[in-house]
Amino acid sequence: MRLPMISLVFLTACGDLSQVGRAPSFTPLEGSYQHHAMYSNSMPVESLPAVPTDGSSLWTAGRSSLFGDRRAMRRGDILTVVIEINDSAEMKNTSGRSRSGSQSMGVPSLFGLPQSLNKGLPTGASLDSAVDLSGTSKFNGDGSTKRNEKLTLRVAATVVEELPNGVLRIEGLQNVRVNFELRELIVTGYVRPIDISRQNEITYDKIAGAQISYGGRGQITDMQQPRYGQQVADILLPF
Repeated sequence: MRLPMISLVFLTACGDLSQVGRAPSFTPLEGSYQHHAMYSNSMPVESLPAVPTDGSSLWTAGRSSLFGDRRAMRRGDILTVVIEINDSAEMKNTSGRSRSGSQSMGVPSLFGLPQSLNKGLPTGASLDSAVDLSGTSKFNGDGSTKRNEKLTLRVAATVVEELPNGVLRIEGLQNVRVNFELRELIVTGYVRPIDISRQNEITYDKIAGAQISYGGRGQITDMQQPRYGQQVADILLPF
């Protein structure tokens, strides 16, 4: 029994030992939704046909023209997601409960039996009060929650899918590595083309089903996390 446990601990630690002396690796883009979306859209913007606005006009309405609409609208297009989160929430709940009850029962007379039995009971004992019950319970609860979150970021995202109703599914990934610490930002969700601004930007509050992940990997992050054994012990131990 001990050998399998030791082997399991050793194999679990191998993933960390392989990173000794190395900086955390970037998340590869090959094989991701963004990578496939880029390759599926093989027609560049410059090659799209230019539609003249008027027969005698020198200006065209193509996306590459001076006044063309360069907003993301097809699979493989890129747009900028602006994340400016400044949320705060405060809640406080108080509850209380109390209950008390008492019950007594006695047999002062029953064909003279209590009087006869009282003579054989210890001094001070009597059947006049055979049962005397009382109980009291009291509960008080007080809880409060206070959160304040602020996050300001900009990330480029790729249109990875065009839904039948015209909604676009976007996905963005950004990795920044400084020394042995990697900061990773991931943004996914659904947007309407009409919500994309003329600057080809969209704010996070217009993304349906938005999933924003801001975290990191590296030596500092590892030191801030409890070890595997401590995490397992916290789950299994009942005290």
